[in-house]
Amino acid sequence: MENDTNNQSGRWKDTKSHVTAAPESIPGENFDPRIRVELANEPHVVHTTRKDSGHSDEVARRYEESKRHYPELNLSENEFIILDIRRHPIGLFIPVAVTGFLLALLIGLLLYYPAEGTTALGFNVLPYSIILLPVLLVMALVGIGGLVAVWVYLQNHLILTNESVIQRIQYSLFSKHEQTVSLGSIEDASFKQHGIIQMMFNYGLVRLSTEGEETTYRFRFVADPSKQIAVINNAIESFKNGRPIDPYET
Repeated sequence: MENDTNNQSGRWKDTKSHVTAAPESIPGENFDPRIRVELANEPHVVHTTRKDSGHSDEVARRYEESKRHYPELNLSENEFIILDIRRHPIGLFIPVAVTGFLLALLIGLLLYYPAEGTTALGFNVLPYSIILLPVLLVMALVGIGGLVAVWVYLQNHLILTNESVIQRIQYSLFSKHEQTVSLGSIEDASFKQHGIIQMMFNYGLVRLSTEGEETTYRFRFVADPSKQIAVINNAIESFKNGRPIDPYET
C-alpha cells in the first residue's frame, strides 16, 4: 500500500502542465500552442501569462478613438471597438406606420369636422373650437410616443471589441440592460435568417453562446448577419489563438 501511494505521488509530481509542456510554436502555424491549450480547459492546467507582443500606433489610435466615441464603456488598455452592430431600419416600420396612421386619422378629423357645429344630416356636434385643442394634444402625444419608440429601438446595439462582446438592450425610456462576455468564453457564434422578408431585406438573428450553454446572447434585426458573424468569428479565433487582431481586417 505504501509503495502504491509513493508511486501515485511520484506520478502526480512528475506530471507536467499541459500548458507549459506545449511547444512555443508549430511549423506552418501562426498561433501560440500554449495559449490554445490553456483556453481549451484541459485537465491539470496551469495558467501562463501571455507575452506582450507590443501594440502598434494604429491600435493605440483606435483605443483612444473608441474611448472618445464610447465614454460610457469600461474599455481596458488598448481595447478598441471593431464593430458597433445596430438594428436594421426595417424594425422601425411598425412604430412609424402606426404613428403615421393615427396622425393621419386625427388630421382628417380636423379637416372634415363641421365648422358650424352641425352635420350634413342635421345632427348637432361640439363646436370646432372646443374639439380643436384636445385633438391637437392627442396628436402631440401620438407624435411623442412614436419618437420615443424610434429612439428606444435605435439604442439597441451589439458592440464587438478586440477582447469582448457587449450587448446593450433598451427596453423602454427608463429601462435598459447591458451584458459583457469575453471573446475567450464564446463557444459558438451563428446567425439565422427565416422567411422571405428577412432574406429579401438581408437581416436576421445573431446568436452567441458561452461555454456550457450557460448564457446565450440573441440580437435581432441585424443587417447583413452573415458578414457580421464572419467578423465576430475572426475576432474570437484570433483572441483564442493569441494573435493580435489586425484593425485593417475589420
